[in-house]
Amino acid sequence: MEQLWDRPDGLSVREVLDGLDSGLAYTTVMTVLDRLAKKGVVSRERDGRAWRYRPSASRGEQTAQVLRDALGGLSATGRRDAMLHFLGDSSPDELADLRAALAQLEQNQTP
Repeated sequence: MEQLWDRPDGLSVREVLDGLDSGLAYTTVMTVLDRLAKKGVVSRERDGRAWRYRPSASRGEQTAQVLRDALGGLSATGRRDAMLHFLGDSSPDELADLRAALAQLEQNQTP
């Protein structure tokens, strides 16, 4: 996904494989991209005989959805506990970023 987010014009399986330093087989990368396309995580379009893959959402949107999915099944108390544990190891800079993000949300919601 990192490679796809960095290339808005999309990448072929070969280009993704060439960007990896993993020793994976072409067919393995092709299978993973195909499964991601079927799940809607990436989109694909024909480019000659190959497919070009693009992310369906930005890095931030995708991360937010993963967090929503993880917290979605919890009770209010469970969500609060999970967030406190997650944020408990945050640096002062990370907490400042969080405060700024919350302030921006509050400003955007004020009529």
